[in-house]
Amino acid sequence: MSGDQRRATLAAVAREAGVSVPTVSKVVNGRTDVAPETRARIAALLTRHGYVGRAQAAAPAGVRTVDLVFDGMETPNNLKILKGAIGAAAEEDVDVVVGLAPARPQSAHREGIVLVTSSITSEQWQHFTERGIPIVTIDPHDVPSAEVPSVGATNFQGGMEATSHLTGLGHRRIAFIEGPPERGVSIARLHGYQAALSQAGVAYDPELVKAGPFTFDAAFTAGIALLTSENRPTAIFACNDTLALGAMEAARTLGLRIPSDVSVVGFDDMPVTQWSAPPLTTVRQPFTEMGRVAMRRLLRLAAGEPLDSPRIELATELIVRKSTSKVSSID
Repeated sequence: MSGDQRRATLAAVAREAGVSVPTVSKVVNGRTDVAPETRARIAALLTRHGYVGRAQAAAPAGVRTVDLVFDGMETPNNLKILKGAIGAAAEEDVDVVVGLAPARPQSAHREGIVLVTSSITSEQWQHFTERGIPIVTIDPHDVPSAEVPSVGATNFQGGMEATSHLTGLGHRRIAFIEGPPERGVSIARLHGYQAALSQAGVAYDPELVKAGPFTFDAAFTAGIALLTSENRPTAIFACNDTLALGAMEAARTLGLRIPSDVSVVGFDDMPVTQWSAPPLTTVRQPFTEMGRVAMRRLLRLAAGEPLDSPRIELATELIVRKSTSKVSSID
């Protein structure tokens, strides 16, 4: 078999057979939900092309399996996504294999992959599409194309709600601890923050924005810098809850009271925010529903059904607790 034959892809076979790539993938994976005539035509083309698929040793008959791949399992948010995805898969009698992302995820005998907060390169996307591997991402850091199916939250709207909550309490000097400035979620939340300031007639001050990694220590350092400035902010909106907790610790270290001296708002609604001192006002992301929706979209793709739109954003919700209050004057 020549090198060209060995490189024959599911996409090429699909074009010649006049069917979708997911339909060819079903045949390669031994699925039974393809019409016999279509199956025979695809099988003949696979043989003619000398295609050796990733599932020539087929999975056990009747077993359907998908991958759920995380960059890391380091936050409770991942567990919520896992719960939603597994629940949606169970409704369709689909097994879920959970793993951590290698450079190029493999999916032998799988119907597809849900990638959670993963950066996807052009090379990886080509790898997936050429092999007919359905992919759905959850809040990827970056994607090579707008056509990559993804599920996320309304980060812009959440940023607006958080900031509008603070302007509604009378705050005018509101700092923003951004997180990595190149990340899509950071950009969207920053734009929401800027839009809410504009809506309230408050001038945007870039000196009140601090960028850095999504870590407690980075937020602590940013908080110290902000809260020891000559005209310190009366409120801080942090791009996630970890950053908010770091900012709160900075305020406590400086002897400032929360919320009397400085109000703080986070983003995500991790369980720990209910038990912080004081409990943190934050923007809740629907992580369980994000996992559920992503899995349902993946199973649609695996069944050869088109998606109405590559991108779905689920609504955030502002959860008001005791870390915010009306502005008080600064001595």
